[in-house]
Amino acid sequence: MSERTPDSNIDSTIDSAGGQGNNLSEADLLEKIRQQFDSQPYPNIPIGESPKRDVNALYVHNLITPFYLRNQALIDPREVAILDVGCGSGYKTLTLAEANPGATLVGIDLSEKSLELARQRLSYYGFTEAQFHQLPLDQIAQLGLKFDYINCDEVLYLVPDLVQTLQTLKSVMKPNGILRGNLHSLYQRQSFFRAQELFTLMGLMQGNPEEAEINTVLETMKAFKDGVPLKRETWQPRDAAHHPQQYVLMNFLFQGDQGYTIPELFAALREADLEFICMVNQRHWDLKDVFQDPQNLPEFWQKVMPHLSMEERLQLFELIAPVHRLLDFWCGQTGQTEAWQMPQSWSLSDWTTVQVHLHPQLCSAGVKADLIEAVEQQRSFDLSRHLSAPVTVPVSLSAYLAACLLPLWDAPQVFPKLVQRALKVRSRDPITLKPANPHQVSQELREALINLEQHLYVLLIR
Repeated sequence: MSERTPDSNIDSTIDSAGGQGNNLSEADLLEKIRQQFDSQPYPNIPIGESPKRDVNALYVHNLITPFYLRNQALIDPREVAILDVGCGSGYKTLTLAEANPGATLVGIDLSEKSLELARQRLSYYGFTEAQFHQLPLDQIAQLGLKFDYINCDEVLYLVPDLVQTLQTLKSVMKPNGILRGNLHSLYQRQSFFRAQELFTLMGLMQGNPEEAEINTVLETMKAFKDGVPLKRETWQPRDAAHHPQQYVLMNFLFQGDQGYTIPELFAALREADLEFICMVNQRHWDLKDVFQDPQNLPEFWQKVMPHLSMEERLQLFELIAPVHRLLDFWCGQTGQTEAWQMPQSWSLSDWTTVQVHLHPQLCSAGVKADLIEAVEQQRSFDLSRHLSAPVTVPVSLSAYLAACLLPLWDAPQVFPKLVQRALKVRSRDPITLKPANPHQVSQELREALINLEQHLYVLLIR
């Protein structure tokens, strides 16, 4: 580590420090970012730690999730190519591999030190065909490949020109390709941007921050009174204690870090000619959730809400409740989003051919065993306990519905077969003891599946 100490004369650094990379050329900024991740590969997760049991992470990284949201269709992971941009030490690449078994995987990063760890990580888990390249983002055309899915996680807020970067990524996407990207929220992260400006003025970001600079940040933040706004809004003692170097570098001394708003995100997508699909955590951006009683809105909001575009809804949410660090989104080539009907508007004849699929992240022996136990004990089965990412409130199945849907854990089912099973599970009305009404049973099952499809627990294919 460097023995140098920060300049004690803050005034002497003000003219040269400027803002976060504002006075640096693009090449110099990328070099500083590369140096930072060479010295501290990210994420700093041991190779022996696997995401295989992290169902929520697998759900987000499974291409089936955004593909269904856009096209109400399925895609075979064995036939897709995935690019992990800024793959770092390879943990997200491993997550992509586990979530999309059989996919072709390519990772790129500026830091060769990080890539060495990525190669070791993927090889350790048997994904020996994954490719890794030290390559700047603007040179990805050199790969000579087109991709079905591009994972650009925790990268875009570092690039000097967002629109140009999006256009570069678009150039290597297949016509039906999907891009996952995210930007730091200007409003949610504004306290960290203040902290970065402070430490820039202190001369801690002129070079690649090392041990001396990191220790100065730690000592400074600890020395502030607890009530000082900057400390109150940014300082997490547990994170600072457990991962001090990573915590400081990825927050207080983060080279190239920038914040964005929802209008800026949508403007960049339009200029790059990309089509917004939805936020990755869309249900956590529900504008109605900011009101105490969503069913009894003030008069103004009752009139306006139904006419708001998705962009307007998201913008209002971030102004009212900037709680999300990331503006985390899926987008794709323009013209690929299909105008499909919502299942609640399907006709009875449509339902005769509907094929019901369980989301792959629920299709496990452990979940099936828990469901069978719930049926045997005649208690409700909490689906959201096994997969919570798509919901904001718990979602449960009654023992009856759980028994009806049990075959989904073995294979997809056509809707009429599930109705037949439901009529056997409950052959008589529990009150009158008369034979169960097939039309009523079919309607109850349709309503249950429509509710589950809204959370992507099941995927309905016509």
